[in-house]
Amino acid sequence: MKAILIAGALSLLITLIGTRFAISVLVKQGYGQLIRDDGPTSHHTKRGTPTMGGLVVIIAVVIGYFVAKLATQTAPSASALLLLFLFVGLGAIGFLDDFIKVSKQRNLGLRSKAKLIGQTVVGLIFAVLAIGWEDDAGRTPITHYFSFTRDFDSWRLPTILLVLWVLVLVAGASNGVNLTDGLDGLATGAAMMVFGAYVFINIWQSNQNCATNPGIKCYEVRDPLDLAVVAAALTGACFGFLWWNASPAKIFMGDTGSLSLGGAMAGFALMTRTELLLVIIGGLFVAITMSVILQVGWFKLSGGKRIFRMAPLQHHFELLGWAEITIVVRFWIISGLCVATGLGIFYSEWVTGV
Repeated sequence: MKAILIAGALSLLITLIGTRFAISVLVKQGYGQLIRDDGPTSHHTKRGTPTMGGLVVIIAVVIGYFVAKLATQTAPSASALLLLFLFVGLGAIGFLDDFIKVSKQRNLGLRSKAKLIGQTVVGLIFAVLAIGWEDDAGRTPITHYFSFTRDFDSWRLPTILLVLWVLVLVAGASNGVNLTDGLDGLATGAAMMVFGAYVFINIWQSNQNCATNPGIKCYEVRDPLDLAVVAAALTGACFGFLWWNASPAKIFMGDTGSLSLGGAMAGFALMTRTELLLVIIGGLFVAITMSVILQVGWFKLSGGKRIFRMAPLQHHFELLGWAEITIVVRFWIISGLCVATGLGIFYSEWVTGV
């Protein structure tokens, strides 16, 4: 528990102080956000706001985790190291995308194909290592089974299908957060709630872990307490970054932050055996992603008609005349309800044993 508190508090402090410093540096370098001409006109006032703030979040999480391990004199676990690899690896892809945009002063950074290839490479390395990295008891960070609140023992996947499933989750979650990151503080606040939920889930799984507390309701999860340390670092980092990212935002996280945070969500879902539960806990991200899929699909099928005035979903409400801060707060409420529902389902499964 000491490591969890240290990681969360230090990450919070680093982003509170470090983001202010990053704003000054990015402004001097002229690394400001470019605004799409086809987006809501109210966004044009945001042109020039520093971006790539997700780099501060990444640094804060990595430092927070390793300092917590040093302070408690405990070794990093395989699960935590793999999750950090996924987090940092996707952040590096996002950083490259952001850097191309701001350095060349164009809306297009990495082409979608190049970005997908990068996500696939990082996800593939993560999947292969997570499947094969066994501990002394023969447990691996992720298993061959689908999961909801725990593994479905009858749904075993062949290795090739498991790898594909990991890639789908990683790409889906990272792109989902990326699509949500369109209004000041929206994605940061919602992500903070999701990672806070995983702090609770990992602590609970540690207390009821089959390795230390065997029983009919125990969890076959590897390194849950160390994953809680990473989740706490992510929660604290999002909290600190939100101070500067809340409306009116002084800095944006960019793809550097959104891709890395989404990848971390996928990693937690896989390692805590809550893959399908993430659809509920991260319900806001799912809804916003679905709005884009529905909009594009219906546009093509109907020959140019639209379901929403604009996708992603948050921009539809902007064009309806809702104030940005109103949309953000109401979407935060929705995200909070999704997280609470997911945690309720997780706990009730343990209580009932169903």
